[in-house]
Amino acid sequence: MIDIVGFLLYNKTNVNFSEVKMDNAKLLSLKETARKVRLGVLEGVHAAASGHPGGSLSIAEIITYLYFEEMNVDPANPKWEDRDRLVLSKGHTAPALYAALANKGYFSTDALSTLRQADSFLQGHPDMKGTPGVDMSTGSLGLGVSAACGMALAAKIDGKDYRTYAIVGDGESQEGQVWEAAMFAAHYKLDNLCFILDLNGLQIDGRITDVMNPTPHDEKFKAFGWNVILADAHDFESLENAFAAARACKGKPSVIIARSVKGKGVSFMEDQAGWHGSAPNDEQYATAVAEINSAN
Repeated sequence: MIDIVGFLLYNKTNVNFSEVKMDNAKLLSLKETARKVRLGVLEGVHAAASGHPGGSLSIAEIITYLYFEEMNVDPANPKWEDRDRLVLSKGHTAPALYAALANKGYFSTDALSTLRQADSFLQGHPDMKGTPGVDMSTGSLGLGVSAACGMALAAKIDGKDYRTYAIVGDGESQEGQVWEAAMFAAHYKLDNLCFILDLNGLQIDGRITDVMNPTPHDEKFKAFGWNVILADAHDFESLENAFAAARACKGKPSVIIARSVKGKGVSFMEDQAGWHGSAPNDEQYATAVAEINSAN
């Protein structure tokens, strides 16, 4: 597993952009929204008694920053042609996407408790036809990144300024299609495309390095012609600087390799592969909610 200290040192010494200190009011607002996203994740998977809390919690800050700071979107007009797009390629972490969309105003937060129910518009994986704000239906790992590449190329062809983002799992990066998409994006110089790799080091069967080692991601993406940026997935200032570097890069696609902790925010879930696809019982749910609400 890659040492987070090494990641941060790399991020501070090898990224060519000015580091910006985030305004404290904005930082506190983003942290509060990430707290709400985490609570929404837990509410959904607990109510459904199924789902994927581990990887949903690890992207809470990433998806919060995207929807509440980075992306140009309009909840009142989910199909706006000039909006930025997000493809949640690791579609099983839909609870985090739904929580972000609900808190952004695409639909009521009351709907989060209906996750995976037969009459709900919040399916176990994202459904672009049924859920407001979802830009791509995903679930089969590897497919989402190809769709994101197509969106980015379409923007180039149409002369549009919107950007496309894709959140990719580190276990998902074992899929060959991810690297075919990487080759495609570099070939077409899709500098309006940004992948965010959620590097929590775990997948359903254990450590990614034990199951099918896909590392080193940074060297591989560089070899494919990508602009590589390293970040701390749970630090909003690190994410802000990383996304600024991605926007500033011209002539090639960017990937933000974001070091994260699976199950972040819930002590008994953190760095535990067993919480990849397990829902908390009533007692565990109460404990998890209390932990998130008491965190600084």
